[in-house]
Amino acid sequence: MNPAAPPTMNAAELQDLYDSVARFAREEIAPHVNDWDAAGEFPRALYRRAAELGLLAIGYPEHLGGTPAGYAMRLPVWVALCRHGGSGGVLASLFSHNIGLPPVVAHGSAALQGQVVPGVLRGEQIAALAITEPGGGSDVAALRTTARLDGDHYVVVGEKVFITSGVRADWITAAVRTGEAGSKGAGGVSMLLIPGDAPGLSRSPLQKMGWHCSDTAHLRFDGVRVPASHLIGREGDGFKIIMSNFNAERFGLAAGALGFAQACYDEALAWARQRKTFGAALVERQVIRHKLVDMWMRIASTEAWLQAIAARADAGDTSPAWVAEVCMLKNHATQTMQFCADQAVQILGGMGFMRGTVSERIYREVKVMMIGGGAEEIMKDLAARQLGL
Repeated sequence: MNPAAPPTMNAAELQDLYDSVARFAREEIAPHVNDWDAAGEFPRALYRRAAELGLLAIGYPEHLGGTPAGYAMRLPVWVALCRHGGSGGVLASLFSHNIGLPPVVAHGSAALQGQVVPGVLRGEQIAALAITEPGGGSDVAALRTTARLDGDHYVVVGEKVFITSGVRADWITAAVRTGEAGSKGAGGVSMLLIPGDAPGLSRSPLQKMGWHCSDTAHLRFDGVRVPASHLIGREGDGFKIIMSNFNAERFGLAAGALGFAQACYDEALAWARQRKTFGAALVERQVIRHKLVDMWMRIASTEAWLQAIAARADAGDTSPAWVAEVCMLKNHATQTMQFCADQAVQILGGMGFMRGTVSERIYREVKVMMIGGGAEEIMKDLAARQLGL
């Protein structure tokens, strides 16, 4: 997903990319988000539409139907979708393949890649990642779902929870324990690609504070038989695969958080300019202008940090110091989103508490951004270790 010398774009080309994605978000996502939230899902046809525009293929190898792209090219895509689409629920499920497919692309066999990746990038199928378990949380090494080799199949038993696209997914990239019975720690963890139609797999939708139109599920594996050829990498390599996959996910979360912070700023500024109190627009009040400046200050710092991290990654820097900065950036960006959502709701006043405003939706969604991909506390501790503190 991150080639040594990724294709590059100049500033004008990156702006054109941003503009085209923003247009898609404004026309095909934003007008429908309230209805999709009420329905608890968005149309599966949206995957096809996003694929037609090439959005699902960004960052994947050409021979699998993708468009190679480094971090700098992915950044405007994520920011535009979030700023102008205004829904984390749509983005989480529509792009769940960006956490489900990378392990397959990086470590799966050529046959497995060909079987799975092109169909997902065409929007015909949906891919998900299943790591978290009931009672496990961020402690990946403590997972208990087992995969026992039986002839030419693995037999999977266990549960996963909080799985984005878990109900709809045609392919589930799952972390399993292939070590000896009762084994613990990272050494016995492997990655396995499980077909969504496998007998013995059951799924239950989950109700959430936000991301109402996102498919989030509790998965149960009751003796699910999976071909041994669906092993991703080697047995016991799962923990390393998971950890390397997290870096791109956390960068994407930070980019999305920037877009959502900008969306809150946009709505707050528009409201402050047109809303009048005591004969004057809100924006004429110093206290409101200061809130907007505080929002912009955090947005600008987040954007600059994202661009710097992207440039380093595209130059080949995946050092411990870079990983530490990704962790800290993820925290900084989601805190920026939280601050901007809070200030926007305050500026909108009573209207900010009403369903239908962008800021109200983002206010409810910010916590999952601060927890998903590694909670704030985990990010701080991981950054400290990477920095040798």
